[in-house]
Order: sequence, then structure tokens, then C-alpha cells
Amino acid sequence: MNYRTLGRTGWKISEISFGAWAIGGSWGDVSDAESLAALHAALDGGVNFFDTADVYGDGRSERLFAKLKKERKEKFYIATKAGRRLPVQTVEGYSRKNLTVWVNRSLKNLNTDTIDLLQLHCPPTEVFYRPEVFGILDDLVKEGKLRHYGVSVEKVEEALKAIEFPNVQSVQIIFNIFRQRPSELFFAEAQKRKVGILARVPLASGMLSGKISAASKFAKDDHRNFNRHGAAFDRGETFSGVDFDTGLRAVGQLKKLVPPNASLAQMALRWILEFPAVTCAIPGAKRPAQVLENIAASNLPPLSKATLKKIGAIYDGEIKPLVQHYW
Repeated sequence: MNYRTLGRTGWKISEISFGAWAIGGSWGDVSDAESLAALHAALDGGVNFFDTADVYGDGRSERLFAKLKKERKEKFYIATKAGRRLPVQTVEGYSRKNLTVWVNRSLKNLNTDTIDLLQLHCPPTEVFYRPEVFGILDDLVKEGKLRHYGVSVEKVEEALKAIEFPNVQSVQIIFNIFRQRPSELFFAEAQKRKVGILARVPLASGMLSGKISAASKFAKDDHRNFNRHGAAFDRGETFSGVDFDTGLRAVGQLKKLVPPNASLAQMALRWILEFPAVTCAIPGAKRPAQVLENIAASNLPPLSKATLKKIGAIYDGEIKPLVQHYW
């Protein structure tokens, strides 16, 4: 495993880390025992950074990390998120009272006194124009409840606005072969300010794993079934906003570019790591075997210029018109 520095925190974190959405909820059935086995496999493979949220299974994934900390002695970092517990997303909902309640709940779930990294969880765009919200986060740091804070965003514009606040240490944004716009402007600005970038949804909800086909079926409680058109939350969270048939067609082309002895998922993760501005990718995993496949991407050799050019052409021809101007 290779490591990169997260923003100005001084933390050296694994460039392939672990996203815990899948072990919390909205991804179909998953057992806690298998989820813990996946987390142990991640630690065994050198992963030392885990991303979760208070709404993943209504605290389920946070409580799994509390168990993990009891069972392992090595140091690792846990980032969680706050904001999506609001029944309706409003700027006013990001109040001192609410943020404090959410943070206290996560502290209890995680069985800790201090959260390593708290991220605002895809709040309304207007929040990024409210300095007082970030002032509340500064106060929570001073109180010792947070070590650092960052944001998770839907849009590049929100990311650019967020990093104007001096104590934002990280931005979590969808970045993958199907969502390339962040690299055009935001990455350079983040590097200037030494802000870490967490590439979320790196496999486009599994589409870029190459394991989904036209015959694939998804459970009723799997967002890939119920959120393709944004019925529950931003549609860009599901298959990165790319319609199912187009995604499969593009994947068919990408499979022809996979290097020998690698999988499409590994190539997709390696593609993300080609960008020095990215601190880490945070693929999810429900089972140890998925973890092992993901972390192996850290040791893949760099992709050739020819391969990168062909990936760019597939994006330009198939995907760009569907996503570039929305997020």
C-alpha cells in the first residue's frame, strides 16, 4: 500500500482507503459479521483511513467501527459526516444546536471523545456561502470534539467555494472515469491550498467494477434500484449520473483496455491515482475479497499514455454530455 498526505493534517493515509456506505445501508443485504471481516481485511492490507456517515444504516456503520477499534490495536483514522439527518435539507438546519447534536451522536456511536475528521454531508449549496456554519465547526474543534473538518459535495462549484474557508482540510467529491470534471479546475485550486481530496464513488456504484450486466438485479433497498432518477437523493450518486445502458456500453469499451493480470475495477482505481491532487480513493466493499481486489490497485504500475488517451476518448464520446454540465 502507498500513502499520501491528507491536506494540512500531516496524516499519511492509504491511497486506497475504505468507504463504508455499503456496510451501513442502501446497498442491499449485508451482514455485520461479513462487514467486520471486510474491515479487518482492509487493515491487514494497509488501509488506515475509513470514511463513514451518521446516516449509513442510521449509525450502523459508525458502531461497526467502534467494534473494530476494540479488536485492533493499530492506529487508523475514521472520517464521518453530518447533515443528512435533516428531514428536509435547509440552510437553517445547519445550526449550532443541530451540528452539536449530530456530532455528539457520532461520538457515542464511534465510542470516542474526538472525531478525526467530520465532513458536512452534501449540504445545500447555500451553506457554502454561510461563514457562520464553518465558524461552528471551528468551535467544535476548539471544544475538542473534532480534530479536523472537511466537506462532501455534489458539485465542483461547491468544492471551489468550500476551500475558501481556511480550516477546511478535505473535500470529498465524486471522481472516477465517468466523472472527470473535478480534475479540470478544482484539483489545481485544492493543491494550491493544500486541501486533501477524497475520491468517492470511485467505481460508479459498481458499474466500473465490470461485474454488472444487463441481467443484473438489485434489491429493493439498494439505491441502484430506487435512485436511478434521483427519487431519494441526488441522482449523480447512483452510477455517477450515467444511465444504465450507456454505462454498460462504455464499460464494454473500457474492458478492452484493462492491463494484463488486472481487473476493470483495479484499472478504474489506478486511473484515479494517476492524479497527484487526489489523496485517496474510497471504494466500498461488503466482503474481504472485494477489499483485496481494491487495495491491489495501489501496486499496479501507472497506466500508459495510450491507455489514458483511450479512456479520455471513451469519456468524451459516451459520458461527458450526460454529466459534465450537471456536477
